[in-house]
Amino acid sequence: MTTEIHRDAGIYRDAWGIPHLRADSADELARAQGRVTAHDRAWQLEVERHRAQGTSAAFLGIDALPWDLFARRARLDDTARRCFAALERRDPETARWVRSYVGGVNEGLGERTSAPEFGNAGLAPGRWEPWTPLGVWLATHILFAGFPAKLWREEAIRHLGPDAVGLFATDGPGTSGSNGWLVSGARTTTGLPVLAGDPHRFIEDPGVYQQVHLSCPEFDVVGLAVPGVPGIAHFGHTGTVAWAITNAMADYQDLYRERLRRTGAGVEALGPDGSWRRAARHTETVEVAGEEPVEVEVIETERGPVVIGGPEGLDGGVTAPPGTPPLAVSLRHPPRVTEDLGFTTLLPLLRARQVADVDRAFDDWAEPVNVVQAADTEGGLLHRVAGKVPLRAEANRTRLVPAWEPGHAWHGWHQPPRAEPPADADGIAVMANQRGPATPLGVEFAPPHRADRITALLAERAHWSAADMPTIHMDTRLGSVTPLLDHLAALTDLTPEAAALTDRLLTWDRRMDADSTDAAAYAAVRGAVVRRLAAHPAFAALAAPPAYPEVFQPWLALLPRVGFALEHLLRARELYGIDRPETVRAAVEEVAAAPLGTWGDTHRLTPWRALADTPTPGPGLAGDHDCVLCTSSVPGLTDLSARGPAARFVWDLARREDSLWVVPLGASGLPGSPHHDDQLPLWLKGDLVPVVTDFSRLAPERPTREPLHEQHVDGFGTVRVLPLDPAADAEVIHRWVSEERAAFWGMNGLTQAQVAEIYAHMDTLDTHHAHLVLRDDEPVALLQTYEPTADRVGDCYAVAPGDIGIHLLLAPAGPEGARPGWSAALMGVLAGYVLLGLDRRRIVVDPDVRNEKAVARFLRQGFVTGPRVVLPEIDIPDVFLPEKHAQLAFLPREVAFP
Repeated sequence: MTTEIHRDAGIYRDAWGIPHLRADSADELARAQGRVTAHDRAWQLEVERHRAQGTSAAFLGIDALPWDLFARRARLDDTARRCFAALERRDPETARWVRSYVGGVNEGLGERTSAPEFGNAGLAPGRWEPWTPLGVWLATHILFAGFPAKLWREEAIRHLGPDAVGLFATDGPGTSGSNGWLVSGARTTTGLPVLAGDPHRFIEDPGVYQQVHLSCPEFDVVGLAVPGVPGIAHFGHTGTVAWAITNAMADYQDLYRERLRRTGAGVEALGPDGSWRRAARHTETVEVAGEEPVEVEVIETERGPVVIGGPEGLDGGVTAPPGTPPLAVSLRHPPRVTEDLGFTTLLPLLRARQVADVDRAFDDWAEPVNVVQAADTEGGLLHRVAGKVPLRAEANRTRLVPAWEPGHAWHGWHQPPRAEPPADADGIAVMANQRGPATPLGVEFAPPHRADRITALLAERAHWSAADMPTIHMDTRLGSVTPLLDHLAALTDLTPEAAALTDRLLTWDRRMDADSTDAAAYAAVRGAVVRRLAAHPAFAALAAPPAYPEVFQPWLALLPRVGFALEHLLRARELYGIDRPETVRAAVEEVAAAPLGTWGDTHRLTPWRALADTPTPGPGLAGDHDCVLCTSSVPGLTDLSARGPAARFVWDLARREDSLWVVPLGASGLPGSPHHDDQLPLWLKGDLVPVVTDFSRLAPERPTREPLHEQHVDGFGTVRVLPLDPAADAEVIHRWVSEERAAFWGMNGLTQAQVAEIYAHMDTLDTHHAHLVLRDDEPVALLQTYEPTADRVGDCYAVAPGDIGIHLLLAPAGPEGARPGWSAALMGVLAGYVLLGLDRRRIVVDPDVRNEKAVARFLRQGFVTGPRVVLPEIDIPDVFLPEKHAQLAFLPREVAFP
């Protein structure tokens, strides 16, 4: 493929601060991606690097110790090192590309470390190693498949019997998952496919996904990247093909009971052949801020690293039978076995042109196991599972298995199932972690509510456009309410208050809208039922989780398990003797006696922040964990939502520029940045940001904004003239130009994004420049300069050598009102910058003849009037200027500075 070489490579920004990168090669582009990620997410990168190494407690304190102990025992950093070494052998090109990304990260961290968290933690950015991106990926996804659920099943079976597994079936603590849907061209307004969805993950600050645009001669891709990892693994659009994933809910990680013993030479483990085999063993020290260091013993058997217990036994839970060696638990997972994280997929994805290319790329995928949907501009469609799932005994998939018994070894890999692409008759494919093409590979899946609801919504129209998709993203109908409402409908002899509450809920529209009092009432009743069930003596044995490592406790806590399995528990024929109607009755009476507000009063966003002692509740949210708008809380424990759509996207195959995306906060991880949380209002409403791919509409990033001119004026203050940042300054400029007094500026009625786009376009020109003027660090004016010969003004008078045109918009006066002498002092500084600093002979201005205040202001400053002229209308891409009747005026340098 032949593509024009980019001679002006670098970092560009759109109105939302999203980075758009281009370079002359894939390696240079990876370096730019690493560098811009360090600029935007320095603190996040530092936290993720330490989490991958198991060193985060050294600055985050004792709360981070459980993770560090797990990371050390699971050998995450060592696995990343091994996978990178194997990558260098298998695919030197990709390894070099990853090294380039790491080089960019290290460059960026050296250039910009202004994140305040570094000072708060007393930390300086550390150096990334070539394998660090692999470690970040592994640490992010090691618990994604929820292998600790096998510990829960052991406990449930031990105390309640095997039927408890089905009763408590859920898809993990807090419900994991994503929505994704593919609409074929037969069902769209353009005749070409649309892909849309929203990954559900913990909402973090900074966000877990990074909007990015990557362009070089080989490819031009927009998508959602994982900060710390090069390329675009999960959600991308190359212009001719787009792809997206959801969690397949596959089971690909095994836990083995190990019998260990100490010997004079170290530690041995009993194997399936009845022999004791030497286990690798060493100790490591975990530093903890404000506490004594903690020593951890790291043991690895032939099955895998020991993550629970040791030669002296488990940390808690099941004990070994009398007369046998103590038990421990080891973890076996594909990257540790194969030394492969699937990074060989990443470059081919960026280079993909058709769904066949995406399909081949995902053949090399490893972890996590995902359902992939893809579509291309030729109408090609793809719906498949990608990732490594081992072939092994059925018992391995559900519970801990004994390492000393034969029959539990891995013996090859499942062939990734492929589903038929959407047929023209239906034209859609929906995945929301329900049973689907990955059914043979999993044990527990998400309930079908979200998938069924999306399917039903898509059936309501014959044809869909990309712009229609946010209505599906934001649907709040709750699919899991029926069992509880059925119990409510059967209640009799309630108090009047409880009867009224029950009647409300039975006629409720089942929508979890933020402003709904009925939704709040339902959630309150549900929570009360969950708490009462969890407190019942039948479940007493599960109420106190076994003393396994703290990192596994979310999977072992009874109350969340009851909350997420409530449908099953209320529908079961019998529930261990629990009187469920009476439980529901008591819950309704409890809630009816208490005042209730709206769902959004308690269902509030609480992003995770590394240094936060306690989450700070944010804005109220609509949705719930079984809504398409999946904003998950923990019923019975809290209505606060720590997870939900970590991004939303719509990929249009007919025209990529009609694609849309949004993240919960913003592009920048730097608190105080204009783009730290500027997308939050859109995310809350269901609006999305336009995807921009035309570099002519983007502003090149300036490393710093050093003043172009600085001058102190006694009695007035210090004036600084800065180059305008179209993205960062858009809010203040939009506010100014939207006022009635600025009508002559010609931007009344434009949105902030449109204003930003206009100035981003101007930033690409060599003849027109915009400046933000500060007085004592407060914005006070917008100054634009231009070459008259490159402007319509130049056709209306005799342009002389050394002429320069200006437009000046002053900030509003503010509450203090008129400011005598203020504009004269400011304009004197600006005249000095333009005439002396830029070495020009004469300034020309062209105010609208009706703008008498501006004309008078220029005349007081010494300008001499020229002719009245008619400036013709200009209508070109990105710029429209209406016809203007202007009064020209001139200020020669010898007049301003005699």
